[in-house]
Amino acid sequence: MMEQNFVAEIGNLNMDEEESCPGSHKFAKLSASLDRRGYGYRFIKRTFDIVFSGLVIAVGLLSCVVLSVAIAIDTKGKPIYSQVRVGRYGMPFRIYKFRSMVNDSDDVEKYFTPQQLETWKRERKVDNDPRITKLGRVLRKTSIDELPQFINVLLGQISVIGPRPITYDELEHFGDNAALFCSVPGGITGLWQSSKRNVATFESGERQVIELSYVEKASTALDARCFFNTFGVMFGKEKTGR
Repeated sequence: MMEQNFVAEIGNLNMDEEESCPGSHKFAKLSASLDRRGYGYRFIKRTFDIVFSGLVIAVGLLSCVVLSVAIAIDTKGKPIYSQVRVGRYGMPFRIYKFRSMVNDSDDVEKYFTPQQLETWKRERKVDNDPRITKLGRVLRKTSIDELPQFINVLLGQISVIGPRPITYDELEHFGDNAALFCSVPGGITGLWQSSKRNVATFESGERQVIELSYVEKASTALDARCFFNTFGVMFGKEKTGR
């Protein structure tokens, strides 16, 4: 659905706009030119991504198979859910997650109140989302629903640590900094996810500041801080699974 909407939007643009919009080669070239990370750091980061994600997949494979069966029964849908997100340099890719919502979750008007629908259109998430199943709430509180994203990491589409992969609609919140935001790979966790993910919003502008701060200061030390802080978010008192 979202991929079709994005393609439709591209079709409605004039030639100049199309050449410079996210997902175009011109935008990708601009975004790539803004990547200031050193090659040594990139090598270390990619090596860690491959080794860590490979270990997670190998160790958790059997458990994930059993969990997939439980999810299929709980949601009455496919256990793995995919959605189009903005990838590195603004190019689209499909991100994978364990399904934590009812099978017809895309029909938001069916489940949301007018106020929730307004919030969802702006932030792409709401408190007490009625589409989330009982098992799904557990998966989200522990971030287990994001385990399939390690496949995306192995494929090189995202990293373990990086800005949260977002939709093309959400990318508009970054305005003139959209190309800068896309200059580094997204991540399963990152500075926003491991700090103020439940209070820093697009509406306030704080989320953009946090994400761009990571982009401009990306380093092995910052990645390590985000990595270890993530466990506090997953298992600490402040976890919400929102």
